[in-house]
Amino acid sequence: MRVRQSGKSYAHPLIVLIAQANDEMKIRVGVAAGRTVGTAVKRNRAKRLLREAMRPLISTLSSGWDLVLIARPALAASNLTATRQALLNLLGRAHLISDPNAV
Repeated sequence: MRVRQSGKSYAHPLIVLIAQANDEMKIRVGVAAGRTVGTAVKRNRAKRLLREAMRPLISTLSSGWDLVLIARPALAASNLTATRQALLNLLGRAHLISDPNAV
């Protein structure tokens, strides 16, 4: 709730990223998909896709951030490669990638 209200948001046609610094030295990631994405099957697929695309990127991120990833309707028809590229784009724009060469 705090991240959604006071965090900085970055938009992409597939995903919206909202980032907020936290007091802890760890990264917390939340994933959401609203009804605009589609049926429950499509929403669950979109959330699984986001989690899987984010998994290898966690180690490259700067610590001390809370992130919320929100699926957009186009994500339901996307693949893992396009989703990972969208995440890299958003994380780069948010200056959250601490080692860009590690990806």
